[in-house]
Amino acid sequence: MLYYAHYLREFFSPLNVFQYITFRTGGAIMTSFLLSLAMGPAIIAKLRHFKIGQIQRTDGPSTHISKEGTTTMGGLLIFLTLVITTLLWARLDNRFILLLLFTTVTLAFTGWMDDYTKLVKKNPKGASSRFKFLMQTFTAIVVIGYLAVDPPNAAYATRLSIPYTKELYLNLGFLYAALAMLVIIGSSNAVNLTDGLDGLAAGTIVFAALTFIVLAYSAGNVKLAAYFKIIHVPGAGEISVFLAALIGSCLGFLWFNAYPAEVFMGDTSSLFLGGVIGVSAIVVKQELILPVAGGIFLLETLSVILQMSSYKLRGKKRLFLMAPLHHHYELKGIAESKVTVRFWIAGIMLMLIALSSLKIR
Repeated sequence: MLYYAHYLREFFSPLNVFQYITFRTGGAIMTSFLLSLAMGPAIIAKLRHFKIGQIQRTDGPSTHISKEGTTTMGGLLIFLTLVITTLLWARLDNRFILLLLFTTVTLAFTGWMDDYTKLVKKNPKGASSRFKFLMQTFTAIVVIGYLAVDPPNAAYATRLSIPYTKELYLNLGFLYAALAMLVIIGSSNAVNLTDGLDGLAAGTIVFAALTFIVLAYSAGNVKLAAYFKIIHVPGAGEISVFLAALIGSCLGFLWFNAYPAEVFMGDTSSLFLGGVIGVSAIVVKQELILPVAGGIFLLETLSVILQMSSYKLRGKKRLFLMAPLHHHYELKGIAESKVTVRFWIAGIMLMLIALSSLKIR
């Protein structure tokens, strides 16, 4: 919305700055952060009023028993501030922004239904796994279907860029759609699995989003794309504004979610946070950088898969004390806050490794 203010620059020349992605990216991160701080107390108070509190697992770490009843479904704060900020600062005629907003709304609704069923309807199972998977699949099909009809870059529609190499691409043909489905659905579930400690998911997603802000801006700029030898995607730079709004919203939420948390995000936002990162990776044609930038989410997911496989195939023997991985370290006696900060540090290192792909070619 504010982008269009630059058309009035003839009357007031400073308004010209609103056409620049870099200025609107900075404005978006500050706006969503400040909105979170302003709206957070009221939203948390309203959730407390309706007694929407955490139902703690009986088989979880004993240190988590004290979290029983902590206000949850706080992902509404991330969702609201992200959408409001995007409407203010992003170009609403940009097709990628519309795709990201669609992903945000559909997956936020999916997560909200799960939280609502568990916390309001008092059904401990929440929304069925089938419902959540169908909604994730529907979202992925719509996004991939649209990009198949109007790809980010038609010359590379089904090609996979191999990072850390000089213009090496793998043409997957029709299999590319399957990979894209895996990226979106897998990312959505991976962040959901990571949301188990105070501040862990909200903090870690910031580093993945920062990575794709740089990649999206570079891919959208024809000169930078040529310099870094990455696929040029016209219009992709606008994704930076959306991801900046997401970072500001997560940092604002972290203000209330840092240990000891006043509020948990719940599935309301954990599902869409991963989904939009996955969609961003597909749009900027950097799908294989996602497992690097989002390495923490990948490790958390693999720990669950390996734990389940070991339990079923090795006579109920476990590889980890508990999965996902963050619980394993908790049960080894490492304080929750220390586990979270160490995962953040690992996330920063992975972000730097991912960004180094721009020069290691």
